[in-house]
Amino acid sequence: MVDLASLPADNGAAKNRKRVGRGAGSGYQKTAGRGHKGQKSRSGGGIHPWFEGGQMPLQRRIPKRGFTNIFRREYAIVNIHQLNCFEDGSIVDVASLQQKGLVNQRENRIKLLGNGLLNKKLTIRVTACSATAIEKVKQAGGLVEEEAKLA
Repeated sequence: MVDLASLPADNGAAKNRKRVGRGAGSGYQKTAGRGHKGQKSRSGGGIHPWFEGGQMPLQRRIPKRGFTNIFRREYAIVNIHQLNCFEDGSIVDVASLQQKGLVNQRENRIKLLGNGLLNKKLTIRVTACSATAIEKVKQAGGLVEEEAKLA
């Protein structure tokens, strides 16, 4: 009986690896397929993939514009109409918004915008809020507590 471990390979399936620099009989003697002299013939030699042959590199050719403000604060946006999924009289904060899937689990700065209508009386605790959003929450009989004003 033949087991899987002892099955022979098909003809042409298994090739011996190329043993370079092992004498004239190997077919890759002397320079071992690297040619004569130059950077690519040396041990450890070669050029990085983004090298452009001495031409000015692409990263240096393209124009640079503007700057990145390292102090920028990113906010997750939530609109008023999205809050209708909460029960009447409930408290809406970062944890409850994440639980409902309205904001990503990593986001903890939330800005409330006034797009749409609110039909529920809610207490909302967010980082920032637009004037229209505050007005619409108050019209529905709710309350908005901004984090910046709480601290």
